[in-house]
Amino acid sequence: MPKFCANLTMLWNEIDFLDRFAKAEQAGFKGVEYLFPYPYEKEALAERLRKHGLTQVLHNLPAGDWAKGERGIACLPGREGEFQDSVALGIDFAKALGTTAVNCLAGITPKDVPAEKVHETLVKNLTFAAGEFKKAGIPLVVEAINTRDIPGFHLTNTKQTLAVLDAVGADDIFFQYDIYHMQVMEGDLTPTMRTNLARIKHIQLADNPGRNEPGTGEINYPFLFGALDAMGYDGWIGAEYKPRTTTDEGLGWFAPFKG
Repeated sequence: MPKFCANLTMLWNEIDFLDRFAKAEQAGFKGVEYLFPYPYEKEALAERLRKHGLTQVLHNLPAGDWAKGERGIACLPGREGEFQDSVALGIDFAKALGTTAVNCLAGITPKDVPAEKVHETLVKNLTFAAGEFKKAGIPLVVEAINTRDIPGFHLTNTKQTLAVLDAVGADDIFFQYDIYHMQVMEGDLTPTMRTNLARIKHIQLADNPGRNEPGTGEINYPFLFGALDAMGYDGWIGAEYKPRTTTDEGLGWFAPFKG
C-alpha cells in the first residue's frame, strides 16, 4: 500500500506553519515534506516531528531569492559558490531533521547564456552536490517541473532530467517524479514510472487541471496507486496539492490509506 506524506507548504495554509505538524498527525499521515525548513530553528522543527511521530521525508535545497522569482540556482553560471553553500546548509538541516531525501531545484534557464554553459553548470553543481550528499548518507533527488506553473524552468520532462543525471554519473542521485507536472508535460504516467522505477526515489501528486487533490481532475489515481503497488514502489508519495476548499474537507481520497 502506498505511504503518503503531507506537504505542509501546500496543506492547512489557514493556520501557522508549525501548527500544521499536528494537523498532519491528526489526519493520519506518518510523514511530512515542505519546500524549505530554513526560516525556522532546526530544534523547533525536530521537536514537532518527535512530538507528532512524523518522518521528515523531503525538503528542498535553498533555491535563491524565492520572493524575486528564483526557483533554484543549480543551472545559473556565476552562482557556484552560493550553490555550494546551499548544499552545506541543506545537509545541516537534513541531518538535524532526519530527512530521508533532499530535492535540488535546477532553476529557471538564464537568458543570453549559451545552452552548453547552462548544461555544464548544472552538471558540475549536481556532481558536487551528489558527492556531498553521499558523504552525508542522504539521497539527493532532482525534479522536472511543467512550464505552465513555472515558465522557463530548466528541467521539464523525464527524458531531459534523466539525461542530466546520466551526465552526472553518480549512483546516489535520483529522479523525483511529480505526477502532476509530468501529466501536464508528457502524460504516459504509468509506463514512465514503471520503466524508470529504479531511478525514482520520491513521488509527488496533485490532480490536473487545477493542481487540486486526487479525484478532482483527469488523473485516475486509484489506478496509479494500484500500479505503483504492483511495481513494488516502496517510497513515499508527497501530497503536494492545492486544496480545492479546505484541506480537511478534501482528504476523502486519503481515507483508505490511513495506517
